[in-house]
Amino acid sequence: MKNWIPILLIFLTLSSCKTRNAAKNNNGNTQDSTVIAEDNRKPKDANDPVKDKFTFYEHVVVPLKFDQVKISSKVNVETGSFIPTLDATIYIENDKKVWMNLQAFFIGVARGIATPEGIKGQDKTSKTYIDSDFDYLNRLLNVNFIDYKSLEKILMGRTFVKISDSQFTLTQNAQGFKMVSNTNQKIVTDEKTREYKIVMNYDTNYDLLSVNLKDVLSTDELEISYSNWNQYEGIRLPKNVKIIIKGSKSSQILLENTKFDFSRMETAYSVPSSYKKIEIK
Repeated sequence: MKNWIPILLIFLTLSSCKTRNAAKNNNGNTQDSTVIAEDNRKPKDANDPVKDKFTFYEHVVVPLKFDQVKISSKVNVETGSFIPTLDATIYIENDKKVWMNLQAFFIGVARGIATPEGIKGQDKTSKTYIDSDFDYLNRLLNVNFIDYKSLEKILMGRTFVKISDSQFTLTQNAQGFKMVSNTNQKIVTDEKTREYKIVMNYDTNYDLLSVNLKDVLSTDELEISYSNWNQYEGIRLPKNVKIIIKGSKSSQILLENTKFDFSRMETAYSVPSSYKKIEIK
């Protein structure tokens, strides 16, 4: 089963890229089309209440408009067992699929695809495959709310939990914005109900910097952080992504995106008849 850890975990880091319309600021740098005006109310180091909440929500909640993005990445997975650095080709097609191909030392080792129906993956080294819904991915990540749409939001660096003024406190400081749940966020699914303490940090231009979800009734914790955001053909993407999973067992993934391509590509996926199916329990 441990062979499937890098395959399924990478679905959560595949690109973590965020797309949105951009415009030029006064310094000639590209940034979001809506910016915070500079005045005497510039935030200090201490967290201050945000007065213009509409602009913030406009940038972090409104769905993104994109067709597809292909990403070349270097992936390091740390689980306690040796896993070599993986070269990943990742392709995300909006609202349809997330496809990836993994290589180690120029040899293909795994391939996978996620759609609204579920997740499929094959391990070429062991000649095995899986065909599962999102329940297994939730158990792997120590959460209970991942479906295709929330997965896609995570991959695109977007806010993937429901937020509201009544349940979150939004503040601003010199580094950007911070959202903290002021009540435990209860998420109910068919299997179980869980409650989370949630903290999210954003840069001054609304780039998502980190998300931390802590189960209040256990040691389970999920933290995702993004860094080195850059502009590519008018789209902002992070070069580095880190996912840390804490609980009875801990893992972490480091993703370095090295190249971005916005052209459409073929995403072949088929399982050889000689492969053995692994039942997820």
